[in-house]
Amino acid sequence: MQSAIIDIGDELQLCVEVGGNPDHPPLLLIMGLGSQLVFWPDSFVKGLIDAGFFVIRFDNRDIGLSSKIARPFPRFPINNVKMMLRMQVGLTNRHFPVAYNLFDMVEDTRRLLDKLALKNVYVVGASMGGMIAQILAAKYPKRVSTLGLMFTSNNKPFLPPTKPKQLQTLLSHPKTTQIDDVVAYGVWCMQRIGSPNHVDEEEVERLIRLRFERSYHPRGALQQLQAILATGSIVKFDQKIKQPTIIIHGEKDGLVPSAHGRAIAKAIAHSEFHLIKDMGHDLAKPFIPAIVKLLADHYMKHA
Repeated sequence: MQSAIIDIGDELQLCVEVGGNPDHPPLLLIMGLGSQLVFWPDSFVKGLIDAGFFVIRFDNRDIGLSSKIARPFPRFPINNVKMMLRMQVGLTNRHFPVAYNLFDMVEDTRRLLDKLALKNVYVVGASMGGMIAQILAAKYPKRVSTLGLMFTSNNKPFLPPTKPKQLQTLLSHPKTTQIDDVVAYGVWCMQRIGSPNHVDEEEVERLIRLRFERSYHPRGALQQLQAILATGSIVKFDQKIKQPTIIIHGEKDGLVPSAHGRAIAKAIAHSEFHLIKDMGHDLAKPFIPAIVKLLADHYMKHA
């Protein structure tokens, strides 16, 4: 993979990596809450490259080597809980002061495509990245040829909430900012949100250490969470999506239960939904070959 820091305007820079043959169909990967580009497993990226795609992955704003956003935001956890509860029942959170929302992150992505001179791409988003991808496909239909959504949501009101065990990962933090405590916390989180019996703790530890070495910025994850909560339901955007769409969700996902993926499938006409048995809120190694095949076959079917 080749990497670069790209200036997208408005004093924002995004760290980008690309791999594969530039003449092949471009596939843009958008990662989720608090997750750097390295959290796309190398075997997953390699599988997509081997399947014939030119793959682009990047750090969202506030994460990794991309620009950090220093704006006032509510620090008290109670505000996050209030916003979660309000979004759950369909109430707006627009009056809460937040650093940015998902629409701002959509514009980051669109401007990145401009800078890379990519007019039309296959977009695959995971978790929060899937929310960004849905809005992007609806707002800029000519820029998105095909859409892949993994363990994500449209935040429709009254969908099943995050389960208590997984909710702890959104409301807690490491004991200290020392690397060993950060790594221990990261492993603890993945044990709760990842695929049961398939969390490779050594690999998770390696990735957490790599993430720490690249950039440790917990405020960014908090601001991204608030961006999701401030944006709320994006069902109206799903209803505008006309591109071929595949939705992939883990049967054992307790962070974003599979009913959320089914809600997206119901909202996007002619989409297809795949439930992966025993998969949680991650791309665990045993499931990667099947997911790569689903994504590649979906593209080829509609190319």
